[in-house]
Amino acid sequence: MEKKATATVFNIQRFCVNDGPGIRTAVFLKGCMLNCIWCHNPESKSPKPIVSLTQKLCIGCMECIKTCSKHYFDEQKGHVIDRASCITCGRCVENCVGALEIMGKEMTVDEIIAEVMRDEDFYKTSGGGMTITGGDPLFRPEFTFELAKAAKEKGLHVCIETSGFAKWEQLERIAGFTDIFLFDIKESDPKLHEKFTGVSNKLILENLKKLDDMGAKTILRCPIIPSHNARDEHFLSIADIANGLKNVIRIDIEPYHPLGKSKSEAIGEDYPLGDLGMPEEAIVRGWIETIGKHTDVPVQKA
Repeated sequence: MEKKATATVFNIQRFCVNDGPGIRTAVFLKGCMLNCIWCHNPESKSPKPIVSLTQKLCIGCMECIKTCSKHYFDEQKGHVIDRASCITCGRCVENCVGALEIMGKEMTVDEIIAEVMRDEDFYKTSGGGMTITGGDPLFRPEFTFELAKAAKEKGLHVCIETSGFAKWEQLERIAGFTDIFLFDIKESDPKLHEKFTGVSNKLILENLKKLDDMGAKTILRCPIIPSHNARDEHFLSIADIANGLKNVIRIDIEPYHPLGKSKSEAIGEDYPLGDLGMPEEAIVRGWIETIGKHTDVPVQKA
């Protein structure tokens, strides 16, 4: 019997209201083409499962050490995992009281759809559905295509959140089973985009225009990071991008949140932004007003 394709899912979040219209279930796939320095979900970058360690939940019971030699305790660092030799077998997690967790589970399309359909009644009453996010769903374009297709066959409204950094043929194919693209605009300046994310925005903007030309509906999702892309030139460029589209629904402003710092620490990675704090609400309102003055497209905080 032919083995069904799987993708690594690191979360299936129910009752979401900020990832498209209505009440939705968000399916988070691991794997991303970009390497954003402000990433809110650093555990999503690699397509492989990874062991997460929350230091404050570790009670020092030493059960992990008895199970696996890749764990040890340091007087200064506390609980440490030798990640270079960890094979993510999961035995340490089985014997832990809650500090250790495997981020990522292999699932088939059928398994994901079965989980999503648990809330079918809520989708019908609210106009919601399923949102495929990540990571970036376009990291696994064939799997995402099959997942979106299966959802549409169940009558679900489908949103896909993506950076747009993909081959056009992949986006074009998936667009046939997507109601709304939540399309990330991370930085408008090409050089800064490459500095902040590791890739140019040329292909991204070309794909956005092609999607719009074929009639695909989009919501522009714009993470705004103090001292990085929180500047008037970028705000005006966001408005210009929206003004050049015929099928954009609105612009969502996503203010920086330092959630990525603790998540990076939990998976043993450095966090480039250090202790950068959240912007005040008044500042965020100013960002929204600046963009709104230069476009008729609705602008709101995500």
